[in-house]
Amino acid sequence: MEFSSKLLEKAVNEMAQLPGIGKRTALRLVLHLLKQPAEQTHYLSQAITTMRDDVKFCANCHNISDVEVCEICSNTSRNQKIICVVEDIRDVMAIENTNQFKGLYHVLGGKISPIDGVGPSQLNITTLVDKAKSGAIEEVIFALSSTMEGDTTNFYVFKQIKEFNIKTSTIARGIAVGDELEYADEVTLGRSILHRIPFEISLKNN
Repeated sequence: MEFSSKLLEKAVNEMAQLPGIGKRTALRLVLHLLKQPAEQTHYLSQAITTMRDDVKFCANCHNISDVEVCEICSNTSRNQKIICVVEDIRDVMAIENTNQFKGLYHVLGGKISPIDGVGPSQLNITTLVDKAKSGAIEEVIFALSSTMEGDTTNFYVFKQIKEFNIKTSTIARGIAVGDELEYADEVTLGRSILHRIPFEISLKNN
């Protein structure tokens, strides 16, 4: 792809670093920005810069937040004794949209995947184990996607907290095997949470 401007080329190359964005799509987006009023593009760039510089991760659940403890964790009306374990913020958003879960979350920040070089030490597992040790929680709900990596991560975490006599469950398999939670419709996902099953039963079914 030949460019008449080095500035344009640089902008396109940077835009193309985003997931799912190829060079042609990046070019179309950059040209669109050039057609907009300058202040609109500046607002966009400032919003991205501010987010990158100022965004925080909740000290309690590792969810993305504007403050040290996110709004979900600081909400006293939530059930503080039930924790739903998810991969990332997209899963938190998907489950929250169902309005069926009133507990707290724990964001692992990924899934165990040796092929991608992701091991347990790179995920937020230790802090979840610490919560289990404290005796402050009664149930852990595993809500990772039903992929090989998701199942591996669920089993690893289960083994780490099994000795603390905490109820463990997993969302019902209304979510198809291999599906990511963020793509599930709200009704299906909501029912999967409400009709969750004991984790050990899910192991026998696999």
